[in-house]
Amino acid sequence: MCCELSILPQIFNNMTELKDDILKEIIDNNDKVVVQFGATWCGVCRLMKPKFKRMSAEHEGIEFYYVDAEKLPESRKLAPVENLPTFAGFSNGQLVKTRFGSKADVIQDVINEVASN
Repeated sequence: MCCELSILPQIFNNMTELKDDILKEIIDNNDKVVVQFGATWCGVCRLMKPKFKRMSAEHEGIEFYYVDAEKLPESRKLAPVENLPTFAGFSNGQLVKTRFGSKADVIQDVINEVASN
């Protein structure tokens, strides 16, 4: 049983936290992408990140990424990020939805738009 539990985070975590400014390449090479733009100083971003991570495990066929909007400025330019956290959805290389907020339905709205495109 202990060994099975040790693999759970890998199975249920479909979100990748970007360390390099490569979001453009990811969007260009994946049909469906959902991004959370946040920052280390943003308390609401830290609260939303686990929800975003959980929701990522529920949607096959969509790639999920977390982008630190301050550390990755080229990635930030790919969506209108005026407030944090901002959630952006891309389908076939195009921005299809952006929302900002602190509720799970904000994330789900972006996911739904990406899934339907």
